[in-house]
Amino acid sequence: MDITLNGNPTIESADIEMLAGAVEAMLFSAGSPVPIERLCSILAVTEAELYKARHILEKRYRQTNSGIGIILLEGSLQLCTKQEFAPYVKAVLELKKLPPLSKASLEVLAIIAYNQPVTRVFIEQVRGVDSASIVSSLCDKGLIREDGTLDAPGRPTLFVTTNTFLRCFGLSSLSELPHSSENGLMQMTGEEFTEQQTIDDLLTGSIPETGITDKGVEL
Repeated sequence: MDITLNGNPTIESADIEMLAGAVEAMLFSAGSPVPIERLCSILAVTEAELYKARHILEKRYRQTNSGIGIILLEGSLQLCTKQEFAPYVKAVLELKKLPPLSKASLEVLAIIAYNQPVTRVFIEQVRGVDSASIVSSLCDKGLIREDGTLDAPGRPTLFVTTNTFLRCFGLSSLSELPHSSENGLMQMTGEEFTEQQTIDDLLTGSIPETGITDKGVEL
C-alpha cells in the first residue's frame, strides 16, 4: 500500500522491486551522482533497503545484457553506460578520440590522489618540474578540480580528484586506491581498462566492469 511523506508518494519498503524501479528512475532523471542519504530521505527507506534495491538493479543489468550499469561513488549512486558499448555511445554523440594520458599526467594524478588536497607548488616540489599545464589539462578532463585555497601567503589553490576520476579508474571510493601510488594507477589502466579508454570514457560516462560491485549487499 502506498503511503505519503510530506505530501509526496513513497513506497512500502517491503516492495523491493518497486523501490528498485524508483531508484532507477531517480538516477536516470538526475544524470549525475545522487547521495545515498538523499535517496533514502526522499524514499523514506533505510540504507540497507536502498542497497538491496541497488543489488536488484545490478543483477537486472547483468542478466539482461543491458547497456546500463549502476556504480557507487563516494557515498553516491549513478547510472552509467557500460564499457563494451562505449564505441556506440561515442558514435551517436560524435565524439572525437582523445590522446591517452601521458606518464607525466598519471604521475601528477597519482600525487594528487594520494596526497589531496594539494597545491600546484607541492606537486612541482615532488616532481621537480613545472606542472601547470598538466594540472590545467587534468582539470579540463574532469579528473581533478579546485577545492578552495590553502591558508598560507598567496592563498594557493588546492586540488582534489573528482567522481569522474573514481569512475574512470573503476573505484567506489579513494580508500580503494592501490598502495603503490603512480604504479598503482598505471596498473589500473592495463589490458582491461587502457589509458585510452580512461580518457574516452570521461566523455561517454562509460564504466569498466570493475566499477559495478555488490559491496555490503545480502539478500
